[in-house]
Amino acid sequence: MPKTIETNNFRGIKSKLDRSYLIKLEKQIRKIIEKGTREVYVGSFRLAYTFFKSEDKLIFLDFYHKDKQ
Repeated sequence: MPKTIETNNFRGIKSKLDRSYLIKLEKQIRKIIEKGTREVYVGSFRLAYTFFKSEDKLIFLDFYHKDKQ
C-alpha cells in the first residue's frame, strides 16, 4: 500500500461528506492504487490526485463537483 497524503483542502472537503460519498470515495481510492486509474469520478464529483510511483506515494489534491471545473 503506498503512502497517501491529503492536502488541507482535500481533508476539509472530505470531512463534510456524508457516509455514502465517503464509501464511494474509498472505493475509488482503492481503484487508483490497485489499477492505476487516472480519471476518477465519485458520483457527480471528481477526485484530483497525483501518484508518484517511484516513491510509492499518493497525494490527494482536490475533490470537487463536476460543474465547478
